[in-house]
Amino acid sequence: MKNLIVLFVLALAFNSCGQSKSADNDGSTVYYLIRHAEKDRSDATNRNPNLSEAGQKRAENWNTHLKDVDFDMVYSTDYNRTKQTATPIAEREGLNISIYDPSNMASDEFMAETKGKTVLVLGHSNTTPVFANSLLGEKKYEMMADDNNSNLYIVTIAKDGTATSELKVVD
Repeated sequence: MKNLIVLFVLALAFNSCGQSKSADNDGSTVYYLIRHAEKDRSDATNRNPNLSEAGQKRAENWNTHLKDVDFDMVYSTDYNRTKQTATPIAEREGLNISIYDPSNMASDEFMAETKGKTVLVLGHSNTTPVFANSLLGEKKYEMMADDNNSNLYIVTIAKDGTATSELKVVD
């Protein structure tokens, strides 16, 4: 009986160590959706600013917060602030940052490319909750405030197509 208990404990430990924390290798797709970190607001006419110093720190904080997630893909809009927020995680994972068009979110092509994967998606205050809602197939989340850079939306689409979500606030 003692050997059986030891084998059971070892099997549980082995099983949990070999899997990504985000997906249970069951064919589900997990999307981590975040807005870019704080942008440099010193020039109101600049439509493509870089991250501020606080934003650079937040990008590193996202990297630390998500260190246990094994991402398969990283997507960003084609703006400096989103790509700079994604860079620490993409570099850690050895992944390229793929650019997506926020006006064509959750396209058939995107859904096919990401199916069964764990995906980080960087967006904006007016696209990130919309993207989460689109993936869920319902309007669950409202627009984010322009100074909110701390929401993490986790949307899981099970193999059977059912979708669930979780919202975390990460400082």
